[in-house]
Amino acid sequence: MLLKIALPNKGRLSEEVRELFNEAGLEVRVRGDRALTASLGGEFEAIFVRARDIPEFVADGAAHAGVTGWDLVNEAGRHLEHLMDLELGRCRLVVAAREESGIGQASDVRDGMRVASCFPRLTRDYFARRGQRITVVPVSGATEIAPHLGIADIVVDLTSTGSTLKMNGLREVATVLESSARLVACQANDAEVRGTLDELKLALGSVLAARGKRYVMANVPKEMLPRVREVLPGLNGPTVVDVMDGGRFVAVHAVVPAKAIYRTVNALKSLGGEGILVTRIERLVA
Repeated sequence: MLLKIALPNKGRLSEEVRELFNEAGLEVRVRGDRALTASLGGEFEAIFVRARDIPEFVADGAAHAGVTGWDLVNEAGRHLEHLMDLELGRCRLVVAAREESGIGQASDVRDGMRVASCFPRLTRDYFARRGQRITVVPVSGATEIAPHLGIADIVVDLTSTGSTLKMNGLREVATVLESSARLVACQANDAEVRGTLDELKLALGSVLAARGKRYVMANVPKEMLPRVREVLPGLNGPTVVDVMDGGRFVAVHAVVPAKAIYRTVNALKSLGGEGILVTRIERLVA
């Protein structure tokens, strides 16, 4: 059975998702730049649609699963099964106001204020939970300009670094939602489909687990093993293997964080380590 996976058709998230699938061995093979579908090899086919439309495609059964932002999943309000966080496209949906507005926190928003957003459902729900009566002004883009045009008093908009908001004279006053790319599925999928999607989760998860990790191998003196265990904790401690010619050395192998590799190599060297080798990891299944 060929499973259809809805993927974003353009933008940075589209590129990052394609790269992730390629690294997981599910190469996105398109016939042209404007192709609407692509083979992912084996049991999967990609269909390319707007990221905002993916929750609808999946909920309606046009696709068995899809990848899109958690903000868009929540805005759609459809009943979907959350399978995994792909850790891509991290951002925040925030409330922001003009610097000179006097609004420093969400509680400063007064009843009757107009709030511009591309996320009217999430905006309405957020203020309703707080017991604040506001008027939502739906916009389709360039949300940050709305207060300067007198269209709205404040905005609810996506940001990753906050730089665009600051550039437009706005400051964050509250976070509505933390978002990232998620793999979601149709709740009506049968057992066979769910089993295949579990295999997809394993493939994607193994790539994500390997990111930011390095595999270290070195020959170290046997008498230094207690201290080597402190340097190479690994996933469950280092793997220790006898060197064929015997002697005073053993080989140790471990997975370590990439950001710690500089100190790790120097520590192994100070313990008498030789033949130190560091390699990248493509996939990691714990």
